[in-house]
Amino acid sequence: MPQARAVELTWSGEGLRFTGAGTKPATPAIEIDGDGETGPSPMIALLMAAAGCAGADVVVILRKMRIRLREVSIAVEGMRRDEEPRRYVSLRFRFRLAGEGLDRAKADRAVSLSLEKYCSVVSSLAPDISIDYDIDLV
Repeated sequence: MPQARAVELTWSGEGLRFTGAGTKPATPAIEIDGDGETGPSPMIALLMAAAGCAGADVVVILRKMRIRLREVSIAVEGMRRDEEPRRYVSLRFRFRLAGEGLDRAKADRAVSLSLEKYCSVVSSLAPDISIDYDIDLV
């Protein structure tokens, strides 16, 4: 059964600043700033959402593999078109992972499952966006 999610943003009256949160009670508010001065811009927030979604997937998958994680960090670089709409045409993820029992094969399996199957944010993007990743094991 489909599940609806909703947010509400309210313009602050200054610049391109909006404060918003999920409509579910107790969802913390954040500021989205179209100028990127007082909060992430919408396009940076999208990269953060993709990194957070993929990171959560990777943690869940590696825990199911019985990996005792010590470190998970995700950097994402998005390349945008020059012309309007200036949407992303490619994303490159860099995962930095450390944990007891973690090897290259398990890390690659977890990341590829996330980006190709489970990450709902990445799956919600246009299908022609190139998605690549690197993994650093530490």
